[in-house]
This record gives sequence, structure tokens and C-alpha cells, in this order.
Amino acid sequence: MASKPKRRPAKTRAGAGASTRRKSCYFCKDKVEEIDYKNYNQLRRYVSEKGKIRSRRITGACRRHQRQVAVAVKRAREVALLPYAVN
Repeated sequence: MASKPKRRPAKTRAGAGASTRRKSCYFCKDKVEEIDYKNYNQLRRYVSEKGKIRSRRITGACRRHQRQVAVAVKRAREVALLPYAVN
């Protein structure tokens, strides 16, 4: 009789045995309703060195606030508070 091959446990991105914890949203903690595009120092945290908007996975922002961050960064770029790209 042929026995079934044993299945290996699935590997996680964090590694074996590492516990992953979700980052909590900075804006939800501070109970921020709307994100202002004029506060470019705060928005700079959500833009990479190359000028790209960082993803939710990296920033830890919730879905609602990540959308607001994206819109605020785009508006700040339009009025030249943030650069489109860094040379």
C-alpha cells in the first residue's frame, strides 16, 4: 500500500513562529475626522523617498484614512506643498 505524502505546514511571511500584529491607525487613535492637505509635515510620513504614496500595509492606516491620505497627498502635490517625484 502506498502511503500519502506528508504535507508541510504553510510558511508565513513573518517566518516560523513569529507573531504578527496589525499596526493600528494613527488617525483613528487621535480621532481625526478629516485629513488636511495643508498639513504637509504629517503627510510626508505617508510618502516614500521616491515620492510614491506608501501602502496601507506599510503605513498601518485603516482603509478610510488611507483613502483620505491619498487624496490629501495628491492635493498637496497640486499646490506644490509636496513634490511629485524626487530627482
